[in-house]
Amino acid sequence: MSRKTAALTVDHLVDLGDPVRSCLFWELPPVERARLDEQERAAAKQEWLAGTLRDWGSCGRVVRVDGRTVGLIVYAPAALLPGAAALPTAPGSPDAVLAATAWIEPRHRRGGLGRLLVQSMAADLVERGHTAIEAYGDTRGRPNGCVLPAEFLGSVGFATQRAHPTTPRMRMELRTTLSWKDEVELALERVWGVVRPTQKATRPIGSVRVASRD
Repeated sequence: MSRKTAALTVDHLVDLGDPVRSCLFWELPPVERARLDEQERAAAKQEWLAGTLRDWGSCGRVVRVDGRTVGLIVYAPAALLPGAAALPTAPGSPDAVLAATAWIEPRHRRGGLGRLLVQSMAADLVERGHTAIEAYGDTRGRPNGCVLPAEFLGSVGFATQRAHPTTPRMRMELRTTLSWKDEVELALERVWGVVRPTQKATRPIGSVRVASRD
């Protein structure tokens, strides 16, 4: 089985369908999204994605299994996700990008694809110079794609930043997501002038702590 990740595009929303295609929990404030019917929500979601890709750049990743899109994760600065302001643990930290919607087709869940999406998101943001991701977790176990389960966030490297009974705000420091093996390989590549295709972007030399591993 082939599993690959790619940058999110507007076409992927159509591939995934609902609930992802029309979820505007993050992209619009509650009052504005309540005024829209399902068709209008889908159009507004595509408009938001197109505008964010144009103005900020990559804002999501998809995972494809055997050539078919089966899941996604969406992320952006909090200013582009005004729906988050209604949550009890808002606002987030000013240095962090916000991870919002994530969804995997039900038959592909519990196979590591969610973790793969988070790793792909982290790699993209590290390449672009970001140092942290925050997300609002849901402790109630509700099966929707709009708010991520807090249990899942904890399992992929997020730690509680601001506690709350139902909606904790959680944080991942991006430098800590790099394994020691990856750091050593990157350091050696810098020495020998070899760069892997997935590591082309600049990464702060200070994040490579080889000397401390003697």
